[in-house]
Amino acid sequence: MEQTIRTAQTGRTVVVLTPTGRLDITTAWQFRLKLQECISKTSPHVVVNLGQVNFIDSSGLTSLVAGMRDADKIKGSFRICHVHPEAKLVFEVTMMDSVFEIFDTEEEAVESIPRSLAT
Repeated sequence: MEQTIRTAQTGRTVVVLTPTGRLDITTAWQFRLKLQECISKTSPHVVVNLGQVNFIDSSGLTSLVAGMRDADKIKGSFRICHVHPEAKLVFEVTMMDSVFEIFDTEEEAVESIPRSLAT
């Protein structure tokens, strides 16, 4: 899993996580721990780039929801971007596409965080 730190135009620090392959019962817990670590130690603003995740199951969705809640608790932000077409169907069928803020590109997701949330 790739982790990058981006600085948005507003000067805020945003962690971008790019998992690869599958986000399922075998990988979701490790991903969840990585989200917790990033939110608590690096920045409360997180973008998850799902462009290289070709499969996601309920465990993967649960880890994303938990990350969103962790960020919300400390007045951070949580965005998803570049959802792989095969994973996008899961978001649509479960209606999670209405729960998350999903963007086409990483750049759009990073720059979408309101200034009032900048830390």
